[in-house]
Amino acid sequence: MNFVPKGILPALITPLTKDEKVNEKALRKLLNFVIEGGVHGVFVIGTTGEFYGLTHDEKRFIMEVTVDEVKGRVPVYAGTGGAVTTKENVRITQIAEEVGVDAVSILTPMFISLTQAEIYQHYKTIAENTKLPVLLYNNLPKTGITITAPTVAKLADIPNIVGVKDSTGDMTLTGEYIRMTKGKNFHVLMGRDTMIHAGLCYGATGSIAACANVAPRLCADIYDKYVAGDLEGSLEAQYTLAPLRIAFNLGSFPTVIKEGLELLGIEAGPCMAPTGPMTAEEKEQLKKVLIQMGLLK
Repeated sequence: MNFVPKGILPALITPLTKDEKVNEKALRKLLNFVIEGGVHGVFVIGTTGEFYGLTHDEKRFIMEVTVDEVKGRVPVYAGTGGAVTTKENVRITQIAEEVGVDAVSILTPMFISLTQAEIYQHYKTIAENTKLPVLLYNNLPKTGITITAPTVAKLADIPNIVGVKDSTGDMTLTGEYIRMTKGKNFHVLMGRDTMIHAGLCYGATGSIAACANVAPRLCADIYDKYVAGDLEGSLEAQYTLAPLRIAFNLGSFPTVIKEGLELLGIEAGPCMAPTGPMTAEEKEQLKKVLIQMGLLK
């Protein structure tokens, strides 16, 4: 398997109508907005995309629309994890393969308590039931389950498991993922938008970034300038981006991203209930952040 996950991959929101239906027209517009902004791939149906509220049919529809609109311009990644059972994760992953995405990202199960042996077997079984490149996805703050570095190193020996998205915010763990898989066909992507530059310096190959919905060019600059050898420019882009990621605390995730897009004139719609909109005061604070970043006049 020669697939290399790299660059800035926006963890796209799922644009919704007022009655919480997928807004196809808005999704197509968003896809073009981020691609024109210089991102290196697109990622749908992840945490930012509210995977937890979508049916299998809705997930298929989003993947189909994405593949159709992207038309091979950049790789299409899809989140096919998040289900508690292995068999459901296998089914969603097989839907992604049927649709024709380029790679999948699989979040650990949640709610249940698992041993590392059980986590290993979970991912091994999914990988054995698809030909697609598979990214592991560790988001301990959301799921309560982590994938340890030794488990990741073991999973990296499975041919179509090609990387991991690390959203723990634990740079020591990220570093161990990189160190313990060195020399293997395995790649680490940052899941914390404030740590993209740091991850690249340590050996990560990119980031799946929620902020890239709103600031695709700025996020892409962190990666592009780093690869071009402009480390100072990369770091400066990271500093400029940081206030947007920190502003996520202004509302329940992912409402700040959707509100940010709306402020830019890009239709995003509401989040799925019970996640509500930002208050007028919170929106004003977000607007000030976007103005200070030069994203809004």
